[in-house]
This record gives sequence, structure tokens and C-alpha cells, in this order.
Amino acid sequence: MKASFKAKYDADKATAASAVTLAFNAGDVKLRASMTDATVVNGPSLNGLALAVEKPGSFTIDYNVPKKDFRFMFMNTIRISDKPLNMVYSHSRGDQRTVLDGTLVIDSANKVSANHVLGSGNCKLKYTYVHGGVTTFEPSYDLAKDSWDFAVSRKLYEDHVLKAVYQTSNQNLQLDWSTRSKMIGSYKVSAQFNVEDGLKVPRLTAESSWDIEL
Repeated sequence: MKASFKAKYDADKATAASAVTLAFNAGDVKLRASMTDATVVNGPSLNGLALAVEKPGSFTIDYNVPKKDFRFMFMNTIRISDKPLNMVYSHSRGDQRTVLDGTLVIDSANKVSANHVLGSGNCKLKYTYVHGGVTTFEPSYDLAKDSWDFAVSRKLYEDHVLKAVYQTSNQNLQLDWSTRSKMIGSYKVSAQFNVEDGLKVPRLTAESSWDIEL
């Protein structure tokens, strides 16, 4: 059985949060249970408790215990002119929200993605280009907001990634540094600026997670 521990610290709120996930295989499917610090801090409760059943590449069913809310996600791949089109259909029963995602993989360096919330008339489009296997460019366009977002990420050494994301709608610039290692786990540090307000002291957040075998 595998366990994952995740912790997050938000310097702006001066608070820390943590989460624990337990997962194990049951034939072709995986069973997963997760809880946050809200589940145990003030005595045992259902707050922050979630259960899931997953068949990789096929479906995922999530159940939010305190909200009594199910979310269904189904995945499939079809081919268009020998190019794989990965489709994901997800539906949340609580807010009656249905989302359709599609990603067309043109080749190892290029792919096009679309995200649409059914009934909303909104669609988000994204193009991903990987240059030299180390630098990724991701411009995206939100039809509802009529705005562009731009993301650039680059691998540093083997386990480190530096990423910058700029949102034109609110002029926010976010910088992420992340690393993943089998020895020390995964870490991410983020800094967010608002370009319109000037480069003042950024909002900082840090995340870390560890995977262990039980």
C-alpha cells in the first residue's frame, strides 16, 4: 500500500495545511482515501475526507464525504489521421457542472488542448510546444474573458523546473520552482506578483509531498 503526505504553507496567511493520502491496488482499480488537517485537528470529523476509485486511463470516481458529492471522470483516446486525441469527460453532481477536455497530440513536441464547460458557451484553447526537450511554451486563450495567458517552463538539471505564468486578464505574474526526487520527495515554491501594482513583496507559498510504501 502506498501513502502520500503533502504539506502547504502560505506566507500571506501565515498558515500551514497538510494532507494525507492512502492508496492501494485492488485488481485493475486503485482505491484511494485522503484527509486534510481539518479531519483531525479539532477531533475526528468528516471535514476534508474524500474517497476515490480509479482505473488508470479509463475512469475515476471521487466522493467528497462531508459534502456528499460525487464527481465522475471518464477518459478515452481516439485517433484522428493517426494522431491521438485524448478525451476527458467529468461531471460533478453537486454543482451540476460538466467539463469536456480534449488534447490532440500532433507529435512529441506539439499538442493542442481545449477545455469546455458544457452549457456555458465558454472554451479555453491552449497550444503546447516543447523545444529541445527542456523548454516548454504554452500560450492559451480564454474565449469568455477574451484574454491570453502565457506560460514558459524550463528544466534545470534533471529534477528541477522553473516556470513563469503571466495572466493578461488580471496582470498577475507567477513564478514556480519545483523539484521531484525519489530521495527527498517533491517540493514547490511559488511567488506571485501583480504587474499593475508594481513588483512589490510577492505572495509566497510552499508545498512539499512524500510518497512511501507501507
